[in-house]
Order: sequence, then C-alpha cells, then structure tokens
Amino acid sequence: MTAVLQGRRAEASAADFLVGQGFALVERNYRCRMGEIDLVMRDGDTLVFVEVRARRSSSHGSAAASIGAGKRRRILLAARHYLLRWGGRSPPIRFDVVTLDGGGPPMWIRSAFGAEGGAW
Repeated sequence: MTAVLQGRRAEASAADFLVGQGFALVERNYRCRMGEIDLVMRDGDTLVFVEVRARRSSSHGSAAASIGAGKRRRILLAARHYLLRWGGRSPPIRFDVVTLDGGGPPMWIRSAFGAEGGAW
C-alpha cells in the first residue's frame, strides 16, 4: 500500500471515529502555502483542527511522537490562515491528534497542543 493511500485510509478512519464521538466533519485536507490540516471538525461550538498520524509499527517510535515542533508550527499557521475566513470572529478552537499505531484502534489526544510560543 502506498503512503498516500495509507494516509487517506487513516484520515477516513479518524474522521469516522470522531463522527462516532459526536463531531461533525467540516473539511478534509485543508491546504495553504503555510501547511496542511488533515481534518477540520466541529465539536459542539468548538472548531477542531485534527492532525492524523498512522504508523504500521512502533519500531521507529509511536505515531504521536512523530509530531515535532516544526509540524505543530505549520498546523498552527495553516489554522490561522483557515480562520481568516471568519473575519476576526472565529469560534473557540482546539488542536487534537488522532493516531493509529500498528493497525490498532484510534487513539484520540484531545487538546494535544495549543498556540504556544506566541504563534497565535
């Protein structure tokens, strides 16, 4: 299976999982020149930017451990760009992560990171 196909399946699995938790899917694969957001979801009144990570095995570390400072920064910048459409009146936001390690069930990390370091 190609990495692209694996990524699409992981994102679909994560979206299905979160919808099962009561979320509503707003958008998949939001891209801008600053970065990409895998899933944009609604959790009640909160807009949730979701990073999805999958690993076939944990021999090179967990999927969650693969989200470094650079990746978080690109997600934050892409989220800022996404929120421009709200004209300064954006809803509450949150950054979650869903990981899939070794074909196991999704692991949901709620409020995985925030706008630390003044990026917001």
